[in-house]
Amino acid sequence: MKPFEIKKGIYWVGVVDWNARNFHGHTYTIRRGTTYNAYLIVDEKIALVDTVLGSFAGELIESIRAVIPPEKIDYIIANHVETDHSGAMPDVLKLCPKARVFGTQKCKEGLYRMYYENWDFQAVKTGDKLKLGKRTLTFIEAPMIHWPDSMFTYCQEEELLMPNDAFGQHYATNQRFDDEVDACALMDEAVKYYANILWPLGSLIARKIEDVVKMNVPIKMIAPSHGIIWRKDPMKIINAYAGWANNTTSDKVVVVYETMWGATEKMAKSMVEGITDAGLEAKLYNIAQSDVTEVIKEMLGAKGYLVGSSTHDNGMLNAIAGFLEFLKGLRPKNRIASAFGSYGWSGGAVVSVENILKEAGIEVLQPSISVKYMPDEGELNKCYEHGMDFAKSVKSMV
Repeated sequence: MKPFEIKKGIYWVGVVDWNARNFHGHTYTIRRGTTYNAYLIVDEKIALVDTVLGSFAGELIESIRAVIPPEKIDYIIANHVETDHSGAMPDVLKLCPKARVFGTQKCKEGLYRMYYENWDFQAVKTGDKLKLGKRTLTFIEAPMIHWPDSMFTYCQEEELLMPNDAFGQHYATNQRFDDEVDACALMDEAVKYYANILWPLGSLIARKIEDVVKMNVPIKMIAPSHGIIWRKDPMKIINAYAGWANNTTSDKVVVVYETMWGATEKMAKSMVEGITDAGLEAKLYNIAQSDVTEVIKEMLGAKGYLVGSSTHDNGMLNAIAGFLEFLKGLRPKNRIASAFGSYGWSGGAVVSVENILKEAGIEVLQPSISVKYMPDEGELNKCYEHGMDFAKSVKSMV
């Protein structure tokens, strides 16, 4: 993509990765691709805010070259160490070796451990400013949103916030702004991004939003490092983050299971019927055949989870075990759950599911339901009633 002027003298010089389908290893699927956004500010001094994934360094440099000779860059702002944003820095700095790098002290330490280069680095703290000429950049530390080194960069004259990973989405498009793309697809990717990457950081995010509000910095545009730029209504994504960070949920139940010969699946479907007849929305996923990223997105907004597994070697099946370990790391708060499953000559899966749900900090309701071999009509009726009872518990949550 060619450079694009988002404000007078401020250019998007990022890269659209149309073919990316996985992120953070294979823990996050990105069916709409992604972008690596970098921003070039041309003033009396020239600053590059973030770079791109290292394999796209050539495209970044060509985009910069279409605006100014890269050798003229005076400053590089490193909002975040992670290589999808810093990977091209070594190539860029070869062209402008006298450029000074700005970031947090943790960023300085992280960049050295990533690239083992002794760049001219200036560590900054919240409130520190960098005068470019007509524009001034203000730095805001944002530790653990989502790495210890993270920070936001704010251009006060343009009322432009460049928060790196915060408020981003994995969304490849030839459009640059929120009012140019499908709003439903955009928010779908935004909530998925938050759920799978930022969910466990909710309390920190809530406090950081409060801090920014207290700083009284007007924001007319948010330019994150993934996805589109928010210009029509930046408060839409800020308010969404505030809601997610404060555990705003709905009366919805996500039912996740893994089955060996179909018995646990029959139990799950009967429970969904009970939930539905109780008047609640339900989502049903066989985790062995589902996109984990999508399941986590649905769980972010749900008050209740029903989790089932057939028993194998006195424990749960592999796919559901891996999924629950991932969920445990996200540390959901103010959720309730119940376990269910089938077994042959010995049980164990239901207890294993309950234990990991408790480790995740989720309240586990009793009784759970276990069925030997294939459930009969009476046992399926009990599963249906269990779904109805669980729905009532969800409705009663404050």
